[in-house]
Amino acid sequence: MEENIPYGKIATPEELGTLVRETRRRLGFKQVTAAGLCGVGVRFLSELERGKPTVELGKVLRVLSRLGLDLHVTPRASSLRRCCSS
Repeated sequence: MEENIPYGKIATPEELGTLVRETRRRLGFKQVTAAGLCGVGVRFLSELERGKPTVELGKVLRVLSRLGLDLHVTPRASSLRRCCSS
């Protein structure tokens, strides 16, 4: 099942939700159990997994961390040139 987990670039809330859901399932947790372990409500976890675009960032980071996932942000080369050139 691990090859179905969309590790890598995440461009949409739906992609992040899919990553969270597949990771939770791979770990063998039901939503209620994972929510408790992550310190969030079942409703929040469900909304995150469905790709709700307005979920609270702090809670998202907590869920990712407690599911054993790290978040990395890297600049796009073209964006860096545009925003940082004088």
